[in-house]
Amino acid sequence: MSERMPGEDSPEPQGILTAGDAARTEGSGRAPGGEGKGMGRRAALKVLASTAAALPVVGAVAACAPGEKGGEGGAAATPGAAGGVPTSTGRPTVGPRGTPSDPDLLNPKITWEMQLTAAEMATLTALCDMIIPADEKSPSASQVGVPAYINEYVSAPADWYKRALVQVRGGLAWINVESTKRFGKAFHEITDVERTAICDDICYAAKAKPAFKQAAKFFDRVRDLTAEGFYTTDAGMKDIGYVGNVALATFDGPPPEVMRHLGLA
Repeated sequence: MSERMPGEDSPEPQGILTAGDAARTEGSGRAPGGEGKGMGRRAALKVLASTAAALPVVGAVAACAPGEKGGEGGAAATPGAAGGVPTSTGRPTVGPRGTPSDPDLLNPKITWEMQLTAAEMATLTALCDMIIPADEKSPSASQVGVPAYINEYVSAPADWYKRALVQVRGGLAWINVESTKRFGKAFHEITDVERTAICDDICYAAKAKPAFKQAAKFFDRVRDLTAEGFYTTDAGMKDIGYVGNVALATFDGPPPEVMRHLGLA
Protein backbone atom coordinates (compact mmCIF):
# COMPACT_ATOMS: atom_id res chain seq x y z
CA MET A 1 0.00 0.00 0.00
CA SER A 2 1.21 3.48 -0.69
CA GLU A 3 1.84 5.87 2.17
CA ARG A 4 -0.07 9.07 1.59
CA MET A 5 0.41 12.59 2.75
CA PRO A 6 -2.13 14.10 5.14
CA GLY A 7 -5.21 15.28 3.36
CA GLU A 8 -4.57 13.23 0.23
CA ASP A 9 -7.95 11.59 0.27
CA SER A 10 -9.58 14.67 -1.17
CA PRO A 11 -10.53 14.57 -4.85
CA GLU A 12 -8.13 16.00 -7.40
CA PRO A 13 -9.27 19.06 -9.35
CA GLN A 14 -10.17 18.61 -12.99
CA GLY A 15 -7.73 19.49 -15.73
CA ILE A 16 -4.86 17.05 -15.09
CA LEU A 17 -3.96 15.50 -18.42
CA THR A 18 -2.70 11.99 -19.05
CA ALA A 19 0.94 11.22 -19.72
CA GLY A 20 0.12 11.04 -23.40
CA ASP A 21 -1.34 14.53 -23.28
CA ALA A 22 1.64 15.80 -21.33
CA ALA A 23 3.99 14.29 -23.90
CA ARG A 24 2.20 16.14 -26.66
CA THR A 25 2.52 19.42 -24.81
CA GLU A 26 5.95 19.13 -23.25
CA GLY A 27 7.87 16.19 -24.77
CA SER A 28 10.14 13.99 -22.66
CA GLY A 29 13.69 12.72 -22.20
CA ARG A 30 14.88 9.19 -21.63
CA ALA A 31 17.40 7.38 -19.51
CA PRO A 32 17.97 3.66 -19.21
CA GLY A 33 16.46 1.91 -16.20
CA GLY A 34 16.23 -1.26 -14.18
CA GLU A 35 13.37 -3.59 -13.25
CA GLY A 36 9.81 -2.41 -13.80
CA LYS A 37 6.97 -2.50 -11.22
CA GLY A 38 3.24 -2.96 -11.74
CA MET A 39 1.93 -1.12 -8.65
CA GLY A 40 -0.83 1.40 -9.24
CA ARG A 41 -2.26 -0.34 -12.31
CA ARG A 42 -5.65 -0.90 -10.76
CA ALA A 43 -5.90 2.73 -9.72
CA ALA A 44 -4.78 3.82 -13.17
CA LEU A 45 -7.40 1.70 -14.85
CA LYS A 46 -10.10 3.07 -12.55
CA VAL A 47 -9.12 6.61 -13.49
CA LEU A 48 -9.03 5.66 -17.14
CA ALA A 49 -12.42 3.97 -17.03
CA SER A 50 -14.12 6.84 -15.24
CA THR A 51 -12.51 9.45 -17.49
CA ALA A 52 -13.26 7.64 -20.71
CA ALA A 53 -16.83 7.00 -19.68
CA ALA A 54 -17.65 10.39 -18.20
CA LEU A 55 -15.80 13.13 -20.06
CA PRO A 56 -17.22 12.58 -23.55
CA VAL A 57 -20.70 12.67 -22.05
CA VAL A 58 -19.94 15.89 -20.20
CA GLY A 59 -18.53 17.42 -23.37
CA ALA A 60 -21.50 16.31 -25.42
CA VAL A 61 -23.96 17.75 -22.94
CA ALA A 62 -22.12 21.06 -22.75
CA ALA A 63 -21.86 21.28 -26.52
CA CYS A 64 -25.55 20.88 -27.20
CA ALA A 65 -28.11 23.60 -26.90
CA PRO A 66 -30.98 23.07 -24.43
CA GLY A 67 -33.53 20.63 -25.75
CA GLU A 68 -31.25 19.18 -28.41
CA LYS A 69 -30.46 15.51 -28.68
CA GLY A 70 -26.95 14.25 -29.23
CA GLY A 71 -25.95 11.32 -31.36
CA GLU A 72 -24.76 10.54 -34.81
CA GLY A 73 -25.97 12.99 -37.39
CA GLY A 74 -25.62 16.01 -35.12
CA ALA A 75 -28.12 18.15 -33.23
CA ALA A 76 -27.82 21.61 -34.76
CA ALA A 77 -31.20 23.20 -35.23
CA THR A 78 -32.47 23.42 -38.78
CA PRO A 79 -34.55 26.55 -39.36
CA GLY A 80 -37.73 26.46 -41.37
CA ALA A 81 -38.90 23.05 -40.23
CA ALA A 82 -42.55 22.12 -40.35
CA GLY A 83 -44.72 24.16 -38.01
CA GLY A 84 -41.89 26.67 -37.46
CA VAL A 85 -40.24 24.41 -34.86
CA PRO A 86 -36.48 23.97 -35.47
CA THR A 87 -35.49 20.38 -36.26
CA SER A 88 -32.53 18.94 -34.43
CA THR A 89 -29.76 17.48 -36.61
CA GLY A 90 -27.79 16.14 -33.64
CA ARG A 91 -24.72 18.31 -34.35
CA PRO A 92 -23.29 20.35 -31.43
CA THR A 93 -24.01 24.05 -31.72
CA VAL A 94 -21.00 25.12 -29.65
CA GLY A 95 -17.64 23.53 -29.03
CA PRO A 96 -15.96 22.87 -25.69
CA ARG A 97 -15.00 26.04 -23.89
CA GLY A 98 -11.63 24.71 -22.79
CA THR A 99 -12.41 25.29 -19.12
CA PRO A 100 -11.84 22.80 -16.28
CA SER A 101 -15.55 21.96 -16.32
CA ASP A 102 -15.77 21.86 -20.13
CA PRO A 103 -12.33 20.71 -21.34
CA ASP A 104 -11.35 20.58 -24.99
CA LEU A 105 -10.13 17.00 -25.14
CA LEU A 106 -9.00 17.27 -28.76
CA ASN A 107 -6.77 20.26 -28.02
CA PRO A 108 -5.64 19.82 -24.42
CA LYS A 109 -3.68 22.60 -22.83
CA ILE A 110 -2.07 23.18 -19.45
CA THR A 111 -2.98 26.49 -17.92
CA TRP A 112 -0.38 26.57 -15.16
CA GLU A 113 3.39 27.01 -15.14
CA MET A 114 5.64 23.97 -14.81
CA GLN A 115 7.64 24.07 -11.57
CA LEU A 116 10.40 21.48 -11.95
CA THR A 117 13.70 22.72 -13.36
CA ALA A 118 15.61 21.10 -16.22
CA ALA A 119 18.05 19.55 -13.74
CA GLU A 120 15.20 18.15 -11.66
CA MET A 121 13.57 16.75 -14.79
CA ALA A 122 16.81 14.96 -15.72
CA THR A 123 16.85 13.27 -12.33
CA LEU A 124 13.13 12.49 -12.49
CA THR A 125 13.50 11.00 -15.98
CA ALA A 126 16.25 8.66 -14.80
CA LEU A 127 14.14 7.57 -11.84
CA CYS A 128 10.98 7.02 -13.90
CA ASP A 129 12.94 4.79 -16.27
CA MET A 130 14.28 2.81 -13.33
CA ILE A 131 10.68 2.14 -12.36
CA ILE A 132 9.41 1.32 -15.87
CA PRO A 133 12.30 0.70 -18.26
CA ALA A 134 11.86 -0.14 -21.93
CA ASP A 135 11.69 -3.82 -22.78
CA GLU A 136 10.91 -5.96 -25.81
CA LYS A 137 7.18 -5.35 -25.31
CA SER A 138 6.81 -1.67 -24.49
CA PRO A 139 8.67 1.67 -24.31
CA SER A 140 10.08 3.19 -21.14
CA ALA A 141 8.16 5.58 -18.91
CA SER A 142 9.99 8.61 -20.28
CA GLN A 143 9.29 7.60 -23.88
CA VAL A 144 5.56 8.07 -23.32
CA GLY A 145 5.94 11.36 -21.44
CA VAL A 146 5.66 10.26 -17.82
CA PRO A 147 8.20 12.80 -16.43
CA ALA A 148 6.24 15.61 -18.13
CA TYR A 149 3.03 14.21 -16.66
CA ILE A 150 4.53 14.20 -13.16
CA ASN A 151 5.80 17.75 -13.67
CA GLU A 152 2.30 18.83 -14.66
CA TYR A 153 0.86 17.00 -11.65
CA VAL A 154 3.11 18.58 -9.03
CA SER A 155 2.83 22.02 -10.67
CA ALA A 156 -0.95 22.25 -10.48
CA PRO A 157 -2.28 25.23 -8.49
CA ALA A 158 -3.94 23.47 -5.57
CA ASP A 159 -2.80 22.61 -2.04
CA TRP A 160 -2.81 18.88 -2.77
CA TYR A 161 -0.36 19.27 -5.64
CA LYS A 162 1.74 21.89 -3.85
CA ARG A 163 2.40 19.36 -1.08
CA ALA A 164 3.30 16.81 -3.72
CA LEU A 165 5.72 19.30 -5.27
CA VAL A 166 7.51 19.74 -1.94
CA GLN A 167 7.84 15.98 -1.53
CA VAL A 168 8.98 15.29 -5.10
CA ARG A 169 11.38 18.22 -5.23
CA GLY A 170 12.85 17.26 -1.85
CA GLY A 171 13.20 13.64 -2.94
CA LEU A 172 14.95 14.56 -6.17
CA ALA A 173 17.42 16.66 -4.22
CA TRP A 174 17.99 13.83 -1.75
CA ILE A 175 18.59 11.21 -4.40
CA ASN A 176 21.21 13.38 -6.09
CA VAL A 177 22.98 14.02 -2.80
CA GLU A 178 22.91 10.29 -2.07
CA SER A 179 24.21 9.48 -5.55
CA THR A 180 27.02 12.00 -5.25
CA LYS A 181 27.94 10.71 -1.80
CA ARG A 182 28.08 7.09 -2.97
CA PHE A 183 29.34 7.39 -6.54
CA GLY A 184 30.58 10.94 -7.05
CA LYS A 185 27.99 11.83 -9.74
CA ALA A 186 24.39 12.95 -10.06
CA PHE A 187 21.72 10.26 -10.19
CA HIS A 188 21.11 10.55 -13.94
CA GLU A 189 24.85 10.24 -14.64
CA ILE A 190 25.57 6.99 -12.80
CA THR A 191 25.14 3.47 -14.14
CA ASP A 192 22.02 1.32 -13.92
CA VAL A 193 23.74 -0.89 -11.35
CA GLU A 194 24.56 2.14 -9.21
CA ARG A 195 21.05 3.52 -9.53
CA THR A 196 19.64 0.14 -8.59
CA ALA A 197 21.73 0.13 -5.41
CA ILE A 198 20.12 3.40 -4.31
CA CYS A 199 16.62 2.39 -5.33
CA ASP A 200 16.90 -0.91 -3.49
CA ASP A 201 17.27 1.04 -0.25
CA ILE A 202 14.10 3.08 -0.76
CA CYS A 203 11.80 1.00 -2.96
CA TYR A 204 9.79 -0.53 -0.10
CA ALA A 205 8.89 1.85 2.71
CA ALA A 206 7.87 -0.87 5.17
CA LYS A 207 11.34 -2.42 5.08
CA ALA A 208 13.42 0.73 4.59
CA LYS A 209 16.01 1.51 7.23
CA PRO A 210 15.18 4.51 9.47
CA ALA A 211 17.65 6.66 7.56
CA PHE A 212 15.76 5.98 4.32
CA LYS A 213 12.16 6.20 5.54
CA GLN A 214 11.45 9.66 4.12
CA ALA A 215 13.19 8.82 0.86
CA ALA A 216 11.07 5.67 0.64
CA LYS A 217 7.90 7.77 0.87
CA PHE A 218 9.19 9.92 -1.97
CA PHE A 219 9.97 6.84 -4.05
CA ASP A 220 6.51 5.47 -3.33
CA ARG A 221 4.95 8.69 -4.60
CA VAL A 222 7.00 8.74 -7.81
CA ARG A 223 6.38 5.04 -8.42
CA ASP A 224 2.61 5.54 -8.15
CA LEU A 225 2.67 8.54 -10.47
CA THR A 226 4.90 6.73 -12.94
CA ALA A 227 2.60 3.72 -13.09
CA GLU A 228 -0.48 5.93 -13.26
CA GLY A 229 0.99 7.99 -16.09
CA PHE A 230 2.38 5.05 -18.03
CA TYR A 231 -0.65 2.75 -17.86
CA THR A 232 -3.05 5.45 -19.01
CA THR A 233 -1.20 5.83 -22.32
CA ASP A 234 -1.92 3.72 -25.38
CA ALA A 235 1.43 1.97 -24.95
CA GLY A 236 0.73 1.25 -21.29
CA MET A 237 -2.73 -0.13 -21.94
CA LYS A 238 -1.35 -2.28 -24.74
CA ASP A 239 1.34 -3.54 -22.36
CA ILE A 240 -1.25 -5.04 -19.99
CA GLY A 241 -3.67 -6.07 -22.70
CA TYR A 242 -6.35 -3.59 -21.70
CA VAL A 243 -8.73 -3.02 -24.58
CA GLY A 244 -10.72 -0.11 -23.18
CA ASN A 245 -13.57 1.61 -24.96
CA VAL A 246 -13.24 0.31 -28.49
CA ALA A 247 -16.10 0.14 -30.96
CA LEU A 248 -17.00 -3.42 -31.96
CA ALA A 249 -18.52 -4.36 -35.30
CA THR A 250 -20.36 -7.21 -33.62
CA PHE A 251 -20.87 -8.47 -30.07
CA ASP A 252 -21.42 -12.16 -29.45
CA GLY A 253 -22.13 -11.79 -25.74
CA PRO A 254 -19.93 -12.66 -22.76
CA PRO A 255 -17.43 -15.49 -23.34
CA PRO A 256 -18.38 -18.98 -22.04
CA GLU A 257 -15.90 -18.82 -19.12
CA VAL A 258 -17.57 -15.65 -17.85
CA MET A 259 -21.02 -17.18 -18.14
CA ARG A 260 -19.82 -20.27 -16.28
CA HIS A 261 -18.27 -18.10 -13.58
CA LEU A 262 -21.63 -16.37 -13.10
CA GLY A 263 -23.46 -19.68 -13.03
CA LEU A 264 -25.35 -18.82 -16.22
CA ALA A 265 -23.98 -21.57 -18.43
